Amino acid sequence: MAQADLFGEPIYPVHGVAGVDEAGRGPLAGAVYAAAVMLDPERPIEGLADSKVLKAERREVLAEEIKAGALAWCIASASVEEIDSLNILRATLLAMERAVLGLGRAPRVALVDGNQAPRLRCTVQTVIKGDALVPAISAASILAKTARDSDLLRLHALYPQYAFDQHKGYGTALHLERLRAHGPCPEHRRSFAPIKAFGALA
Repeated sequence: MAQADLFGEPIYPVHGVAGVDEAGRGPLAGAVYAAAVMLDPERPIEGLADSKVLKAERREVLAEEIKAGALAWCIASASVEEIDSLNILRATLLAMERAVLGLGRAPRVALVDGNQAPRLRCTVQTVIKGDALVPAISAASILAKTARDSDLLRLHALYPQYAFDQHKGYGTALHLERLRAHGPCPEHRRSFAPIKAFGALA
């Protein structure tokens, strides 16, 4: 556990820390992504925040700043096949493990958003709402989100009938409407109940 200051606020280490976060646990289609980022304490990046509260254009700008200024960063994923065979939680933790292993340098501590910890060779601490509280986790959130959004644009080019560019795979009314019209494609998560309801792949 992290130490806390006199006001009860957690104090996280500055050096040797990797922030870890995921994107895409909830959607009905596409891989789940994770990123790990080791920020440079000497080169702070202004404007880091939970990727969900940032506009898409701002996320893209920050993603480039993170990649240019971080000590190390890595984006990884777990495929739809892995999600369906392992379950979404285990696939998400696998993507996180891959991201940390891909950093090219070993962190002393991994601060992971949420309350589920991947198995890593370093000390791991989960942080509830860490993407809004810890800059390194915010950075990881941004990299994971922008990478997954880019991948959904790739899927849109392959399967334009599903409008992946608009809903990014989430179970929106538009997505469900397209599923009713066309049935699921190979990029839909067959282990998810809404997809099971549509039967065989298109």
